[in-house]
Amino acid sequence: MAVEVIPLVMKLTEAGSPAAHSDDEALWQFCLSRDTSMDGVFVAAVKSTGVYCRPSCPARRPKREHVLFFSHADEAEAAGFRACRRCQPRLAYHDAAADVVRRTCEYLDEDEPPRLTEIARRVGVNTGQMQRMFKRVLGLTPKQYAEGRRLDRLKGGLRNGHSVTRAMYDAGYSSSSRLYESAGEQLGMTPATYRRGGRGMTVRYHITDSPLGRVLVAGTERGVCAVHLGDSDAELGMALRGEFPEAVIMPDKGALSEWVSQIREHLEGVRPRLDLPLDIQGTAFQLRVWRALRDIAYGTTRSYSEIAAAIGSPRAVRAVGNACHNNPVPIIIPCHRVVRSNGGLGGYGGGIHRKQKLLSMESEREGRTHRRTRGPVSLEKPRERAP
Repeated sequence: MAVEVIPLVMKLTEAGSPAAHSDDEALWQFCLSRDTSMDGVFVAAVKSTGVYCRPSCPARRPKREHVLFFSHADEAEAAGFRACRRCQPRLAYHDAAADVVRRTCEYLDEDEPPRLTEIARRVGVNTGQMQRMFKRVLGLTPKQYAEGRRLDRLKGGLRNGHSVTRAMYDAGYSSSSRLYESAGEQLGMTPATYRRGGRGMTVRYHITDSPLGRVLVAGTERGVCAVHLGDSDAELGMALRGEFPEAVIMPDKGALSEWVSQIREHLEGVRPRLDLPLDIQGTAFQLRVWRALRDIAYGTTRSYSEIAAAIGSPRAVRAVGNACHNNPVPIIIPCHRVVRSNGGLGGYGGGIHRKQKLLSMESEREGRTHRRTRGPVSLEKPRERAP
């Protein structure tokens, strides 16, 4: 695939390169000058050696007719080239992407951020590249990041006692319809209800037996809002009250029965996957972690570092642990499937003994399923073939 020219045109203009140069000729000039500013923007692949490099690679320059240009290392490798061991061009893409994302976030954090096309122009990429870099580095799109930051500003204004209207405009929402559309999905309640600490919400709950002891399932009309594991009903009731101090909390009279039945079936190994509606709150980072947890297959585990890498934040291992700790609906969001890299279980809100039991039950049941799919094992000796 030919290199994308939109960001290169800006680089060329900034560098004062002659407009008469063709795109490939301009790229070749960057290679000849070993310009490090183009590392992570394109790679140069050499047909005679089968290797691709950074533009600034210190190796001896090949003949021009042997060189092809690609906009990304993935494209060069898809065409059959391998990375240069000397300049390690893939690392340049990680560094360049991280820098682009950092500068983009600075623009998105402004009170009145520019349009994405304008931000892309300022950071020297096109919008498609910016979307891909954001997804690779943060696990989010620029729009999702901007929505998360705007929601954080809204929540801060509401917590400070500002009116909904003032907090809405200070956060950057253009209209009340946009505000309530977003808040209904991300806050799990209206902004006014959030401002009152959940006052006016009605939370119904049901407590039942399970293989892990007593389990409390609580929900609103939107979905499940809390799951707690414990030894006594009093303990579970206190945990729910602490989570929703201003809400109206009452025993369920059948509205939650279907959700409770599915959770019990899951714990009994009848229903490996749960797909229940949720009414939960979380930061943009927590939501990313929780989505990744729901992708962990039944009967398997992942380490905290693997989850951090999966969401594009490999250094945020401790933050991943905190997101697991703050998970309001364990079992549905299976934070028990995340363990330490050294094999240790780590922590668990329902008690480490319950985490161990959950993992053991899931592993055992998944093993039985695989044995059944392979069919019955014959104990008879195979017949000898006639000579």
